Order: sequence, then C-alpha cells, then structure tokens
Amino acid sequence: MRVFVIGSGGREHTLVWKIAQNKDVEKIYCAPGNAGIAELAELVPISVDELDKLAEFAKGNKVDLTVVGPEAPLTEGIVDLFESKGLKVFGPSKKAAQIEGSKIFSKELMKKYKIPSAGFEVFDSADAAKEYLEKKGAPIVVKADGLAAGKGVIICKTKEEAIEAVDEIMVEKRFGEAGDKLIVEEMLEGEEASIIAFSDGKNVQLMPSSQDHKRVFDNDEGLNTGGMGAYSPAPVITKEMEQRVLNEVIIPTVKAMEKEGVPFKGILYAGLMISGDVINVLEFNGRFGDPETQVVLPRMNSDLVSAMNACVDGTLADEKIVWSENPATCVVMASGGYPGKYEKGIEISGLDEANALEGVTVFHAGTKSEDGNIVTNGGRVLGVTATASSVKESIEKAYEAVSKISFEGAHFRKDIGKRALERD
Repeated sequence: MRVFVIGSGGREHTLVWKIAQNKDVEKIYCAPGNAGIAELAELVPISVDELDKLAEFAKGNKVDLTVVGPEAPLTEGIVDLFESKGLKVFGPSKKAAQIEGSKIFSKELMKKYKIPSAGFEVFDSADAAKEYLEKKGAPIVVKADGLAAGKGVIICKTKEEAIEAVDEIMVEKRFGEAGDKLIVEEMLEGEEASIIAFSDGKNVQLMPSSQDHKRVFDNDEGLNTGGMGAYSPAPVITKEMEQRVLNEVIIPTVKAMEKEGVPFKGILYAGLMISGDVINVLEFNGRFGDPETQVVLPRMNSDLVSAMNACVDGTLADEKIVWSENPATCVVMASGGYPGKYEKGIEISGLDEANALEGVTVFHAGTKSEDGNIVTNGGRVLGVTATASSVKESIEKAYEAVSKISFEGAHFRKDIGKRALERD
C-alpha cells in the first residue's frame, strides 16, 4: 500500500510516524515534508496549495490513500479534486470543510441545531461592529470569519481592545480575506479542552481528550501561537463529560452536517470550554490539531490507516480502535522571536540523545536538512513528546528530552501540563 501525506509540520510527522507502523504500507510520500519526515517517507517538493500537482503526483505514483494534514487545502477543495480523479483521500469535502473555513457557517449551524456555543453577532462592516461594541461593552471575543492560522480569535478585556481588534481584522486586513466578515461573540469562562473524532459521515469514534497551550509564555501570558504544547488526557474531561461531549456535540454536529446535505468525513475536532457541568463549543476544525495530534496518536494502540480507510469507506461502525491508558505530554521548542519574526537555518543538536530516551519521540515541525545537518526552518521547530504511566512522569520525561536538545534562540514553555498536575 502507498500512502501520501500532505503537509510539513509536527502533525504531519506524527501522522507519517503512525502510518509507518502499518506493515502493509510499503511506501510513504510526503509533500513537502520536513527533516524528521524524511527519515520515514520520500519527500515530494510540491507545496500544499498546488492542488493539481498533488493530484497528478498521487495518480502517477499509484497512491492508495492520501491524508491531508493542513486546513487550507481542505477548504480549497482538495478532497473533491482527488475524488473527481478516482483517488482515495481522507478528509472533508470543500463544503464540509466550511465548518472550519467559515466561523459564521459553523456558528449558524450550531445555532440552528442547538449545539451549545456562545451567543454571537455577525458583521460585514467595521462601523456596524464598532457601534454594537459601544453598546455591548467587554470582555468580549472578536473573530475573523475565515482561516487565520489559529490567530484570528482576539480576546478583548476592554471595549477599546475590541474596537482595535475590529480595525485589525476589517480595516488593516491583518488576516486578508479571512477578515471580510467577523463575529463578535460573548466571552466564556472555564477550562479549555479538545476532543477529536473520526467520522465517516454517519458514525463517529472519539479519540482521547487533550489540552493545548496557545499562549507563547508560561501562565498563559503573551501572544497567541499555533500551540506551545499539549497533554492527553485532559482531566477536565471526565468519563461522564466525554460521553456528554459525544452525545451533545459530536453526534449532533455530524447529523446536522448530513441534514444540511454536506456529510462530514474525516477528522472533526471540537475545541471546548468546560465550566462546571456546562459545555460550550469554541470552534470546530476539520482536521487533526497541532500539537494535539502529537499527544493523541502516540496513545493509539490500533492501526491508523485502517481507521482512516473506514472513514472514507463508511464502515467506521465496524472499526475497533484501541487507546492506551498511558498519558502523553508534548513540549514545543520554538525559534527565538516566535510568534513574531525569527531566523531560520540554525543548527539543531541533541536530537538522537532525546529520541533515545524511553517513551520519547521528537516530532519535527519547522526543520530541514542542510549540508548533512538538521536546521531550523519555521517558528515551531520541534514537538518533544513523551508517554508514561502518569501525567507527572510524562511531563518530566518530555522536559528531560527537551534538555538534551539545543539550538540558538530556542524557547519553550516550562509549565506544559501544569493544570493536570494541579488537579491530581
């Protein structure tokens, strides 16, 4: 079997790593990939936005299954394109990917089908949004409608911050077309957690819960990032809460999409806010999270390729998916300056020593090979993941591995998983 993975980050390295464990997979390709992926797959120099070239490659190389990592090609319709050429591909159609590609689509779907979520208003003019904010006040959340690489959600503590956020999104166009429309949403209090599910359009199966750390600095301070680390499971998601998320969020959403004539196949990711026994959906994604994938897939004891094929084939109800009880922690090592400006091409050392530790896997995110060395090639450089028999031990192991790795300017949070320890 030949598998083609599209993307170049830590999520894609984790997918390739897990796919490589399937004995029937004889060849893995990855476009464009990174230095870590290169050890397991043949890198293909095609960008994730070159959809026709990607389809041509899959056809020409007799690929049996294509797995799409990032959100942009999904919202651009890569699944529809591949299917039109008779290629098997894992992910939602262009219309179904709107659940992530348009926050307005997602919020209106939740409102229509009574899926719990914060109250909101939609605006296509900056003046109207500001007028509303003058009356509504703060704290409040301002969100760009479209894709903004995880950075289009601005939490505003004051009315002035909210008005500034509207200007940033709609006037200065910080997120380009993603800010043609925006949502002003009530602020929710509580603890965030993520639940990712496999879906075949009718049936779903949950993965273990996880919790991401979005802010760049310890104690959730500083700018929002793509994610500075994660751990799984999230203690705020008890067994009972997990069942409720399944019954009140995941199943109703998949049924809603089917009723709307846009069946959702692939990965449905729910970002949740939990406050006591109240569940609210913050956002949906139509793909694996990053860095959540780096803590969830290492806990998967069954085969990922089989599960993905079952989603595409509509046979997920018959698939037995097995998870380890052992928790996992991932610490992201980032380039100096991230999420702002940063340098590339800085040599990384200590990767072999870190990978040699029991239960540790270093997933590459922004790396490439240069003159026989592995160098930095992005903002988030590595996701250092450790599994162990307790959350505490997995955190300690992850940081032990981090201490073995160095590159100039490297920075990382020192408090990944702290909330889980406080609950113990």
